[in-house]
Amino acid sequence: MNDPKFVIQVSKGLIRDQRSRRTLMFYSVLAVLVLIFAGSTLLWSWLREHPLVFVAYWFGCAWVTLLAVLLALYDMAKVRGDAVRERRRLQGELHGKADHEKPHDPHAR
Repeated sequence: MNDPKFVIQVSKGLIRDQRSRRTLMFYSVLAVLVLIFAGSTLLWSWLREHPLVFVAYWFGCAWVTLLAVLLALYDMAKVRGDAVRERRRLQGELHGKADHEKPHDPHAR
């Protein structure tokens, strides 16, 4: 099995499907909340004793947060694009029916 191609295909599938994308956003935000809580309370003294682990831990939290933000921005853009596309389709459908129902009169207002 070719791993990079497989990862790319799975990523495309997760991003393109709205339900999968929103589920991924939900769980990534949930994971970030748990990581921030654990890092701020339960793991705080241990993380302070290990500076490299501290930096890696909070970098991981930032990475998952960035994932959730980028997915949310993509979702907003996708929803907006779908709405514009649907509005144009409906307007074309409406204008198509109106053109067939009425004869075209260039002098009419």
